[in-house]
Order: sequence, then structure tokens, then C-alpha cells
Amino acid sequence: MLMQGGIDRMVMAKSAIDNQDYSAKSEHISRAIAIVSALNDSLRPVENGEEIINNLGSLYDFIIEQLSEASVENSSTRVNDCQQILATIKEGWDGIPRNVRESALNSQPAAVVGG
Repeated sequence: MLMQGGIDRMVMAKSAIDNQDYSAKSEHISRAIAIVSALNDSLRPVENGEEIINNLGSLYDFIIEQLSEASVENSSTRVNDCQQILATIKEGWDGIPRNVRESALNSQPAAVVGG
């Protein structure tokens, strides 16, 4: 899904940096940033969930900032750090039972969107 696409783009960006393919690096980092931005834009208030939403927004902002710096510095380490953060977020999302996720998304007019 969307998070996996961001992770995949970061893997491709690291490989491009390691292979000194800077055109591909730019493309993959740009797409990863676009995906993380979409995830950030999809955050919606949830009753009793303000802290989680704010924390996720801060993490997404941090990832975007770090990916931008990684692109300028050609730093596969920074990209890897971002990949690990997004993978941890995805693991948390995936750990929520599917029926609970679907119920929360369907019952709230303004819910957290992920995946």
C-alpha cells in the first residue's frame, strides 16, 4: 500500500546513491517525499487521538526533511534512517487487526488514513 510504496522508493534511492546514479536517486527520493506528504495530508482528527495524530505528523515532517537533506548530501544513511522510521510506523499500522482498522475508518467521518 502507500507506506510500502514509500519504503520501496527509499530502498531504490539508497541503491541509486550507492551506485552514484544521481538522476535515479532524485526521482526515487522525490516520489518517496510525495508519498510521505500524502500520508501526512491524510491525517485527520480522531476523538481522543490528537496526540497520535500530532506525533505522526511530526514524524512525517521529519522524514520529509531528512529525505530532502539526504538528496542534497547523497546520504544513503539518512535515507535508511527514514526507511526505518516509516517501516516502524507501518508495523504499528499492520499490527492493528484489519476489522478494527476498517471499523474505525468507516465509523469516523474524519479518521486516520494509513497503509
